[in-house]
Amino acid sequence: MIALIRLFLGLLATPFRSKSALEAENAALRQQIIVLRRKLRGRIRLSNGDRLFFVWLYRLFPSISRAMLIIRPDTLVRWQRAGFRCYWRWKSRVRIGRPRVDHELRALIRRMNAENPLWGAPRIHGELLKLGFEVAQSTVAKYMVKRRGPPSQTWRTFLRNHAPDIAAIDLFVVPTLSFGLLYGLVIIRLARRYFVWVNVTDKPTAEWIARQLTEAFPWQEASRYLIRDRDGAYGPRFLNRLRAMGIRDHPTAPRSPWQNAYAERLIGSIRRECLDRVVIIGESHLRRTLRRYAVYYNRARTHRALGKDCPIHRAVQSTGTILSSPILGGLHHVYTRTT
Repeated sequence: MIALIRLFLGLLATPFRSKSALEAENAALRQQIIVLRRKLRGRIRLSNGDRLFFVWLYRLFPSISRAMLIIRPDTLVRWQRAGFRCYWRWKSRVRIGRPRVDHELRALIRRMNAENPLWGAPRIHGELLKLGFEVAQSTVAKYMVKRRGPPSQTWRTFLRNHAPDIAAIDLFVVPTLSFGLLYGLVIIRLARRYFVWVNVTDKPTAEWIARQLTEAFPWQEASRYLIRDRDGAYGPRFLNRLRAMGIRDHPTAPRSPWQNAYAERLIGSIRRECLDRVVIIGESHLRRTLRRYAVYYNRARTHRALGKDCPIHRAVQSTGTILSSPILGGLHHVYTRTT
C-alpha cells in the first residue's frame, strides 16, 4: 500500500518535470525490469492490488500498454473484463423468482417420503400445509426421493403389522443339583415381547404341551399363528389342539433357530440373567424361579425393542422418594418412587 501511495505521488509530480528527465527515468526503469526478468524463473506473481493498479492506470492512460514488460496487453484487458463481470455479478446478486427452500424443509420432505413410501406429492404437500409450511406441490415433488420401482413397505413395518397375531413357543433344558434334567416351556407374544406362559416338567410330552397351550391362551384370546421348532415333543395331540383352537402351525426349517428368534432370545435372557447364577434344586424350585422372573420380565425389565419400556407398560414416575425392591434374592432390583 505504501508503494502504491509513493507511485501515485510520483505521478502527480510528473507534469512539473522536464520531458527529457522523464524519458531518461523511464528508460532506466525499463532496463532494470529487463535485468530482473533475466534472474527470475517462471511466471511473475502479482497481488490483487497490483492488478487493480494496472487496470486503473490503463483506463486512465491506455498508451501505457506499450510500456508494459512484465505482463502482456491481452492479460491487462482480460483482468479488466474479469473485474467487469465480477462487478455486475455482485450488482445482480439478488435473483428474481421463487424464494429458496430452507434446508430443514427439504430434509423434512425427504423424511416424510422415506417414512411413508405409499405417499405421493399431494399427500406430503397436505401434511406440510397442516404443519404451517407455505410451499408449492411442485416444490414437494422436486425434493422427493426418486424411486425406480413401485413403493414397498419395509420388512420392519411388515413384521410389526403381523406381530400382534403371532406367538412363539420353545423348550429348553435346565440341569439340577442332582445332575438331573428338567425341561422348561416358554410362550411369548411377538408384539410386546410379552412373556405369556412358563412351566416346568421332567417329561415334555405332546399331551402336556397341549395342556400348557390351553392354559396360556384362553378361548378368544389365542394368537392366530404359532412359531415352533421341529422338536419331536410336538406330537399329533399338540397339533390337534392347535387346529381346535384355530391356531395355524408354523414350524421352522430344520436347524434354523434364527427363525424362532424371539423365543430363543427370551431363553437366552433367562439363562444369562437368572439360571446361570442359580443352582436349581428341583422341579418346584425351577418353576417358582421362572415364574418370579416372568413377573420381573413383564412388569419391570426394560427392553430396547420397546423404546426402553416393559411388555406391560410401566408408567414414568418423576416425583417421590426412590425405593429399591430386590428380585430373585437380590439378583435384580426394581426401582420405584413413593410419595
